[in-house]
Amino acid sequence: MSFSVNLDADSARSESHAILSRRILTPEGWRSGAVLVTGERIAAIRDAEEVPTDLPVYDVGDAVLTPGVVDTHVHLNEPGRTEWEGFACGTRAAAAGGITTLVDMPLNSIPVTTTLAGLQAKQAAAQDHCWVDVGLWGGVVPGNLEQLGPMAEAGVLGFKAFMCDSGIEEFPASSEVVLRAAMRELAPLGVPLLVHAELESAGPAAVTASRDYATFLASRPAAMEVAAIAVLARLCLETGCRVHIVHLSAADALPVIAKAREVGAPLSVETCPHYLTFAAEEIPDGATEFKCIPPIREASNRERLWQALQEGVIDFVACDHSPCTPALKQRELGDFQAAWGGIASLQFSLMAVWTAAQARGIALPQVYDWLAARPAAFCRQGRRKGAIAPGLDADLVAWQPDAPVLVQADRLFHRHPTTPYLGRELRGRVDATWLRGRRIYHDGACVEHPIGRLLRP
Repeated sequence: MSFSVNLDADSARSESHAILSRRILTPEGWRSGAVLVTGERIAAIRDAEEVPTDLPVYDVGDAVLTPGVVDTHVHLNEPGRTEWEGFACGTRAAAAGGITTLVDMPLNSIPVTTTLAGLQAKQAAAQDHCWVDVGLWGGVVPGNLEQLGPMAEAGVLGFKAFMCDSGIEEFPASSEVVLRAAMRELAPLGVPLLVHAELESAGPAAVTASRDYATFLASRPAAMEVAAIAVLARLCLETGCRVHIVHLSAADALPVIAKAREVGAPLSVETCPHYLTFAAEEIPDGATEFKCIPPIREASNRERLWQALQEGVIDFVACDHSPCTPALKQRELGDFQAAWGGIASLQFSLMAVWTAAQARGIALPQVYDWLAARPAAFCRQGRRKGAIAPGLDADLVAWQPDAPVLVQADRLFHRHPTTPYLGRELRGRVDATWLRGRRIYHDGACVEHPIGRLLRP
């Protein structure tokens, strides 16, 4: 049978079926055939002629069939700041963008996820409101050391800390003393510590107001990241705790990371689609939709990040979807110092990375290593997510890598359309997304009832 368009039928309990494609991306490479799904798992990958005649078949036509993207850095801001985003609209955006698993950050919600009670509030807010599977990070802040073990036992996948002002009072920065104590607590648990690595003491005096992007960029120099990462590398070696640097912006820090690994530090690092797509020289003054922290740097810096990805110094890519209300972005005022620092990108992070990678001659299997396999392993979901292989969850995406997509406000599932990608043409239209064998998105629409689950390690 041809590709079904009945979304209500897909919302029923998944049964055995096959998804047919001439281009299936497996860990062994591309192949033609069919992915056989039984219940929620991939049962086998077979040649098309081996599909049982009584099995329902979805033929995706010219689309490639790839694993669902795993994004480990997303701010959904619920409970408490649901007007910024929220589980329902955020996870629908993820499904529309080919993301089947995401991990939500512990800040920007109220309460923040720094206590067992805060975690339970987050779990309750997410329950029955997620279109994709969702994991949760806990938070490290001064004074919550005794909460880390209980939160780990209750299911968080790891913990996040800031070395600078987070932007909200509820999530203060952690000093070296606080980080060391947390790392000693987490190391025997095998739980990673994710860190926003900027030391404000290594930067210039704060700028009070500016519509000039160059002035804002100068206020967050690469030296802030380099100094913070040097501290983390030392603490990582000292404690043996797995440390992960989120949203690396400054290529100047790459030698510090490489050297730390050479001497045995269990240190990993991600970068983001906006650092791989945009360049400081192209950002107009007053265009605060481009503001993020750390900032988007020069084109030469961007190319060094791409090189580090290809060399394996940077482990993978995560979107750092960090939306807010349009008023907080202050587009009309254009003040980079006052505007919220975060970029909304969840729905088109796959397209953005693929568009930029394709322009550099990078093949799609390599891109999926950065967007699915490695992030799945990092967030301790590698036995269920991140590849098309027998025994794994049937998280699949059918999409057109060469199809142009104009980012338009009326096609976004994000709560607010404020994003620097608006009006930009990307490549890679997503046709359909399956979560654990059930189709959750097709041809511009999500299924009516969400089936996403909260993940544990």
